[in-house]
Amino acid sequence: MTTAEIAEMQKDYLMPTYAPGLALVEGSGTSVWDADGNEYLDFVSGIAVTNIGHCHPAMVRAVQDQVETLVHVSNLYYNEKQPQLAKALAEHSGLPGAKCFFCNSGAEANEGLIKLARLWGSDKGKYEIITMRQSFHGRTLATLTATGQEKVQKGFGPLPEGFAYANFNDLQSVEDAIATQTAAVLVEALQGEGGVVPADPEFLPGLRKLCDEKGILLLCDEVQCGMGRTGKWFGFQNYDVQPDAFSLAKGLGNGFPIGAIVAGEKLADTFHVGHHATTFGGTPLACSAALSVIGVVEEEELLANTMMMGAYLVEGLCEISVKHKKWVSGVRGLGLLLGMVLDVPALPLQKKLQKKGMLALATAGNVLRLLPPLNVSQEEIDQALNLIGEACEELHEEMAALSPNPCRCGMGE
Repeated sequence: MTTAEIAEMQKDYLMPTYAPGLALVEGSGTSVWDADGNEYLDFVSGIAVTNIGHCHPAMVRAVQDQVETLVHVSNLYYNEKQPQLAKALAEHSGLPGAKCFFCNSGAEANEGLIKLARLWGSDKGKYEIITMRQSFHGRTLATLTATGQEKVQKGFGPLPEGFAYANFNDLQSVEDAIATQTAAVLVEALQGEGGVVPADPEFLPGLRKLCDEKGILLLCDEVQCGMGRTGKWFGFQNYDVQPDAFSLAKGLGNGFPIGAIVAGEKLADTFHVGHHATTFGGTPLACSAALSVIGVVEEEELLANTMMMGAYLVEGLCEISVKHKKWVSGVRGLGLLLGMVLDVPALPLQKKLQKKGMLALATAGNVLRLLPPLNVSQEEIDQALNLIGEACEELHEEMAALSPNPCRCGMGE
């Protein structure tokens, strides 16, 4: 099928919840191809999902072998892959006494965190969760309420009670929001959807101290920044902090749907039989996919590669930023979760890159988000930097033609 044929069929039979521009049909490593045979350098990675690249041979083998052995048995029975994956995640988390619960997505994992916190606080009269403005935690009713963005919540009221909001990187704002009914603070180490904004060095340690003083929980949403994306297994490890529990999804399965809650000793045994459940969570197939991802990250030393290639990409982006300092503010992020911050909307730059054969994401209006696989090479980053440089030059010329001051040409509104 051609892109046009796929688009027409989607229009006829799918709810219009997305506005895709490409029909991607094949992938390998850092490359994807559309239905018309065009190749793209993929610096989106399924929005921080394909951390070991498309169709990594180790994952392909693991999934193929498991499909031929056992796909699903329900959680009414043991399956050997679940405790193997739980052990690996618990060990990499560094949380004493850690235990896991497996589900299917980031929203489910965050729903589980919310339930876990409420159950923990139920006999103490504590149920409220404090989250950060500009955060993103999912699209279910509870998680979109937890998400500190009105545009995500609009039209879905009445929203569930039990959530309060504070300002990211503002410890006093969090402290002011704490009340007698507060059970937990839920936070991202880096706000991806909120504009690629990392926590300040003192913010997460300050939150840990504050939560301990107030007798409440610290929960981390690691859905986007977990599984090596920031150069550590989990984003909170960049701050030498241990949460009471955290959520995972996205990069955990490299495209195979799986989510997880990892809880330290304070919460590890809070859920009992009947408190929480899932039909598909932690199937042998999903766990095999996730185990293969962990194996690749370890064997190919991808945490080190993420730090090295992330620094290299930042250096190149900073050079481009300086060249276009009239409308590019700079670069921010951690590891290979990076954002090029503009003083104009980022969507025109994203579109130019796509036409040149590179995929990136415009987020928070004015940020170009870059999420290459963790095994990206220096040559691929050089290719990306060349394309970004070319696209910025073209955009600069177009803005200059509209106005002598690119930041006041109307594109910044």
